[in-house]
Amino acid sequence: MSQYDFRFERASDGVAVLTFDRPDTLNSLTFKIYAQLERLFLELEEDDAVKAVVITGNGRGFCSGGSVDEIIAPLLESEPHETLEFTRMTGAVVRNMCKLQKPIVAAINGIAAGAGSVIALASDIRVVSENAKFAFLFTKVGLTGADMGAAWLLPRIVGMGRAMEILMLGDKIDAHEAHRIGLANRVTLHDEVLPTAMLIARKLAEGPTLALGMTKRMVYQEWMMSLEAAIEQEAQAQALMLRGHDHLEFFRAWTEKREPRFTGR
Repeated sequence: MSQYDFRFERASDGVAVLTFDRPDTLNSLTFKIYAQLERLFLELEEDDAVKAVVITGNGRGFCSGGSVDEIIAPLLESEPHETLEFTRMTGAVVRNMCKLQKPIVAAINGIAAGAGSVIALASDIRVVSENAKFAFLFTKVGLTGADMGAAWLLPRIVGMGRAMEILMLGDKIDAHEAHRIGLANRVTLHDEVLPTAMLIARKLAEGPTLALGMTKRMVYQEWMMSLEAAIEQEAQAQALMLRGHDHLEFFRAWTEKREPRFTGR
């Protein structure tokens, strides 16, 4: 029996695929799934077999967010401290995704709503089916649009004004509009969304994984820095990378006129 309430498969090419697997509810989330996701993205940091992660959904949806019956109804009867424990856990899922120094590619095959939209947002690259939609619908159910880090992430991707509109109105955003505003990196035919995401993930997994992880880490850290601090941090990071095995391997491959064989060191 799987230890998760979703499918998680590691491949020999270094790409792991996480598939939300409750298609009858458009892959809604439960308390257990949130807890499993929080733990998984923390543990993946130490999993040397995984170089990149693809997230997708089974059936017509990517992820429709928290289950109304299995989460919202019980929370209405919970104590205040239990409610806070839950909201902190959901935020920890996104925090651990953003801190994971491995690329995450979302293959958004259908609706990404509520928490599903934020999980897509926290992925590093979003490949979107032409049939897919985003819905940051928190305000439509009487909640703040600032949930799970959405108010921190979204303005940095689409700009403050557009993020305010999306989070306040909660209207659906189709695939082509998502691409126009920078929320989607690529839009594909429906049958090509997962193969395209896998192609990107494999390319990343074959690359200099230490350099990719450092790039992701720096991008997130520099959002809160002055230009001077960011330039100094980049100088220190690059000095470290210049002495790394992968950079030396690039130089040897270049002089020997062959493709480099990166090892992530």
